[in-house]
Amino acid sequence: MPDWEKLSTARVIPLARPRKLAKVPFAELADGRLQGVVSSGSDIERVYVSSVAASTYTFACSTNNNRPCGGARGSFCNHILALVNEAVLQYGAERVARYLRVELGGEEPSAPSITRGMSVTRPAQGDTALAAPVFSRFLRHLAYLELAPVTAPVPEMQWFPPTRAEA
Repeated sequence: MPDWEKLSTARVIPLARPRKLAKVPFAELADGRLQGVVSSGSDIERVYVSSVAASTYTFACSTNNNRPCGGARGSFCNHILALVNEAVLQYGAERVARYLRVELGGEEPSAPSITRGMSVTRPAQGDTALAAPVFSRFLRHLAYLELAPVTAPVPEMQWFPPTRAEA
């Protein structure tokens, strides 16, 4: 077992660069997808849940109440492009390209080169049913912002991986 797996804390990777949370407040590389929440450009009350699957680049974009995005018709919409840009800021271009398994053809990893690499395969529009868990995780993250700053442990944030005896 590697030494880092014996620790009771998770490794935190610093941001590649500061992000603009007003446009894309939530971006994650999880469940074999780049997924997140993107603010609407026209309505401050509306957000979109967008995702791109690794390898196949199947994409989905819908509002938080499951209405399909009007811009995601056969190609990536602006919400997905914004999500890719913010993921590159948060995780770094190399990590995003590696996670999504994008062939860059010798280009330097960047948000535009990742988007071009995915577009070459003519990605298909996927099911928006995966939006609910992503939006739920986003709301859970927002709830932590409402907690008063304390130095005591927060019970919901304490988790411990099972030991070999418990597994």
